[in-house]
Amino acid sequence: MAGLPAVCPLCEAACGLLVELADGRVTGVRGDPDDPMSQGYLCPKATAVGDVMADPDRLRAPRQRQGGAWVERSWAGLTEEVGARLASIQKAHGRSSVAMYLGNPVVHDHGALLGGVLLRKALGTRHAYSATSLDQLPHMRVAYELFGHQLLLPVPDVDRTDHLLVIGANPLVSNGSLATAPDMRRRLRALRERGGRLVVVDPRRSETAAVADQWVAVRPGGDAALLLGMLWTLAEDGALRPGRLAAATEGIEAFTAALRPFSPERVAGAAGVEAETLRQLARSFAAAPSAVCYPRMGACTQAEGGLVAYLAVALNLLTGNLDRAGGAMFGDPPADLVGLGSLLGQGGSAGRYRSAARGLPEVGGELPIVTLAEDIEAGAPIKALICVAGNPVSSAPQGDRLARAIEKLELVVSVDLYCNETSRLAHYILPTAFGFEKPHYDLAFSALALRSGARYAPALVPPPAGLPSDWSLLTGLARGLLQAGGGKGLGARAALEGACALGPDGIVDLMLRLGPRRTSLRAVRAAAHGLDYGPLRERLPARLFTPGRQIRLWSPLWEGALADYAGRIDAPAEPLVLVGRRRLASNNSWLHNVARLRRGPDRCTLIVHPEDADRAGLGARARVESPVGAVEVPVERSVDIRPGVVSLPHGYGQGLPGVQLSVAAAQPGANINHLIEAARVEPISGTAALSGQPVRLLPAP
Repeated sequence: MAGLPAVCPLCEAACGLLVELADGRVTGVRGDPDDPMSQGYLCPKATAVGDVMADPDRLRAPRQRQGGAWVERSWAGLTEEVGARLASIQKAHGRSSVAMYLGNPVVHDHGALLGGVLLRKALGTRHAYSATSLDQLPHMRVAYELFGHQLLLPVPDVDRTDHLLVIGANPLVSNGSLATAPDMRRRLRALRERGGRLVVVDPRRSETAAVADQWVAVRPGGDAALLLGMLWTLAEDGALRPGRLAAATEGIEAFTAALRPFSPERVAGAAGVEAETLRQLARSFAAAPSAVCYPRMGACTQAEGGLVAYLAVALNLLTGNLDRAGGAMFGDPPADLVGLGSLLGQGGSAGRYRSAARGLPEVGGELPIVTLAEDIEAGAPIKALICVAGNPVSSAPQGDRLARAIEKLELVVSVDLYCNETSRLAHYILPTAFGFEKPHYDLAFSALALRSGARYAPALVPPPAGLPSDWSLLTGLARGLLQAGGGKGLGARAALEGACALGPDGIVDLMLRLGPRRTSLRAVRAAAHGLDYGPLRERLPARLFTPGRQIRLWSPLWEGALADYAGRIDAPAEPLVLVGRRRLASNNSWLHNVARLRRGPDRCTLIVHPEDADRAGLGARARVESPVGAVEVPVERSVDIRPGVVSLPHGYGQGLPGVQLSVAAAQPGANINHLIEAARVEPISGTAALSGQPVRLLPAP
């Protein structure tokens, strides 16, 4: 069979697929060679979409907890019932008594993304959370401060660059992250073949570092020091040349003056990198015809994540590599979320309000997820939680503490396919359609793609009887809430009814018609394999949303951050710290129930340098302890990690009571987040500092 065109909904690469069906079941998945972005590539995850659809553990009907047991419910009147219960709690305790958490899969489904926005608007709560504060929030805060819009995120132009500096990212495994770029192996190979250079900064010789021209084994948390040493070198050499964007940038002189305390000799200890190496990194970057610094997950989820994201933009800008071919460019999506958000006054925010217990700032209308448990414990008026396609008990620090806090709530509603670590605590689990059972348009990731394009994949098979789409369920909950007198009232009801009149596809069509390409959803659907509008174009300063369309390189926020860092840079290093990692055949915590992706040896291992293993007297297994928890895991000795650093993959630990994931539970592994202190955050955005957790090692039986 030729197969039906589709798009993989599992990760940011959004690869084009050809799907084979028989009797309504997926019998084969292949890469689509005619897809302009992925060109036939696919990773192991794509083959598992059909497995999830057919998984016996997948929920196919709503559940309600009654007397400590699960009872299947009919859909008839259920969203009105749940909406009324939410409204009752809001009437008694205020709008913000209902918290909402959106998980990562929401942004992979245009219906869920738009429906989630409408439900949140209807609730009117300040207690909004998402996986963003476990991932990319520092990038978004920097984009808001410098460019005036939190979604105006620079994308590395990998296909045209001459020098790619990767910091805390592993694109051969992530398939690109905040950079929609399927088949990164082909793209990096092409970089090398055209004479370009790949440099990877990471405490572990990752899969990407293994194919790089240079691996720099930075000290965890030392990325800011490394970038400051590079920038100081270029300032000293007179090699800071912002080019055409100099006239559109405020604060270049003040920023350059602030670099004075950060010579390579001063920062080398904090970076864990020799001063001469810092100079070499800087000069080779500046000398390249084009270059781009690409910091990602490991750079974000550390104590200096906001500073690292800021300094990376500064390096790209001040070397003339911002908004130019081969540098850091900006997405060019036909359906423009950035432009629409600005028109609607939703370009971002920071610090309008703060969390109750610790005073961490709101960013983009969200509070950091690390504050949810402590705010419930501190008596904040949180009485209910709606969790949409998320599993924060698994993915957030100190999940056991969060689970205990969630158990105190009057009402927990989980929109999920499975009974997992979080949804097992719910009063209602509401499953929805998944995968090829619903249409797909890359509304979020087209804004981060390396090329401008558009793709629409219709649903290929009907969902199990009665299962709604995410859009239908979320808007149904919003309607039930508002009809019962909860939420924000008339304004939210008008917005909801107007959006529902269009539907998710109608909204996308309107965005395409108003967008820069002036196309339509009909035209996109007619191109079964997608439309390719070409490489990214220069967008600045017209794309800026700041007053006067100026890049705000310097402000009191960054002045204070650099001054604070200068006072801490000489602090002694922790003797042993923990960092995470991910697998190509895994997707956070929810693909571990797919048997074909679990074949082979146990991959939930602790990578330890032989020196550290010998020092701790480790055998085949280790006990890893932190101030908040302990786990026991198999040991994997390797010289491909910096001494003083150990690495454990994330997404494991499905062995908790009540979890109904039979494949995952057979080999649950250890949850790295049980070791991470929720108190450790990146201060500018409140993102959880998942990387660099101090730990100690002991032999385990």
